[in-house]
Amino acid sequence: MAKTVRAVVIAGNGTNCEREVAAACRMAGCDVADVIHIAELLAGRARLDDYHFLNLAGGFLDGDDLGSAKAGANRLLHARIQGSEEHLSDQLRRFIADGKLIMGVCNGFQLMVKMGLLPAVDGDYQAQSATLTFNDGGRFEDRWAYLKVDPASPCVFTRGLTGVYLPVRHGEGKFVPASDEVLSAMEQRNLCVLKYSDPAFEGPAFDYPLNPNGSIAAIAGVCDPSGRLFGLMPHPEAYVHRTHHPRWTREADLPEEGMGLWLYQNAVRFIRDHLL
Repeated sequence: MAKTVRAVVIAGNGTNCEREVAAACRMAGCDVADVIHIAELLAGRARLDDYHFLNLAGGFLDGDDLGSAKAGANRLLHARIQGSEEHLSDQLRRFIADGKLIMGVCNGFQLMVKMGLLPAVDGDYQAQSATLTFNDGGRFEDRWAYLKVDPASPCVFTRGLTGVYLPVRHGEGKFVPASDEVLSAMEQRNLCVLKYSDPAFEGPAFDYPLNPNGSIAAIAGVCDPSGRLFGLMPHPEAYVHRTHHPRWTREADLPEEGMGLWLYQNAVRFIRDHLL
């Protein structure tokens, strides 16, 4: 019997990218990519235990106001499953302990940071040690960004990659570690997976517009020490086919697969190699 790779995308409370994420998972080789409203999880009609790959999608979570991700994080951390003594956070902890994969994009990245799942430099998934705040420009940014990949990172999702080109669309994407010590630990452990870069992917970009939000150390994406939990502000699900590229009608040599798909393909490859 064929082994089944099962992905789940949580929807609700303002997210609007869940179907694009599910499509990316299917294109990458997931046999199942379910979009589940958070109400279904809280009612006990769906369980995280049934999946290998959890996706926290972007959109306009809780109105996309500053602090909205904190409200969403509290919902995930403290809400109890209907008719049960179990909390949704219990399923989430089991999911991580079982060696499964989590990717958060945009609002989903904010959720993971606010919940303490990232960067978790000491393997402590309880304490928040960074935040994402207003862009330095004080406005919503909708543009494409060059992202340099740290080749020494333990991140499962970026293995074999040197750089990717993806769209950003956010008003609160500036990554700020809680302290210089947290940033130093992240750098030493190669947890700063993606950094805003120049078009040649040669180094971090600190100035606008290459760095669209003013993130400290040009950080655009972060993983935990295991490399299995990953969050990023740019949207990989928004570039999984050549026609998603802003210059696809002018660049005839673009490959059929968009760069964002590579992240999902790496996830599926890891699941088949290690979890099935």
